[in-house]
Amino acid sequence: MRDHPHADGSPHPEVWTGRATNRIQWLLALVGAACMALGIELAVDSAWTSGIAPLAMSVVGCIAAGLLVLFGTLAFVHVDLKLDRESLEVRCGHIGLPRRRIPLSHVAGADFTALVTPRQWGGWGYRWRPEKGTAVVVRRGEGIVLRLWDGHTFTITVDNAESAVRVIRDRLRTITPGPAR
Repeated sequence: MRDHPHADGSPHPEVWTGRATNRIQWLLALVGAACMALGIELAVDSAWTSGIAPLAMSVVGCIAAGLLVLFGTLAFVHVDLKLDRESLEVRCGHIGLPRRRIPLSHVAGADFTALVTPRQWGGWGYRWRPEKGTAVVVRRGEGIVLRLWDGHTFTITVDNAESAVRVIRDRLRTITPGPAR
């Protein structure tokens, strides 16, 4: 894919957008929905004569576990990345939460990485590891590693990450760094 110049003379669009999707998360969401269905089934079809406390705990447990799995997985079915002239915004899932906005003035550099894996970060989702930084990992594959002026890193899995890194680097050339030196 070749970038073509835009009206302002830059080879990049005014707003660059990207996405990464994990279809396996839909299977986990189905497991969550099945747990909720089991809890509802227990509540509706049980005789409630064998003891209210154990059955109530089973119903509540199934529904709570189902909700946690369902909403936890739907939050990380995909990640959307939006890069404009001033900032980079990461939004997760259909609701867009968690969300993080990073002003480009806080970014020292950006690097392409060919392989980000959930195993490197301890699983899918919004992750923090003291020795590695923060990441949004929704699938195995290419990603962007932002080096921030405060010494931290922020990694995002996104399709066409090389293009995003080119856009970020181009925009960083015109921005004054955030911290005073």
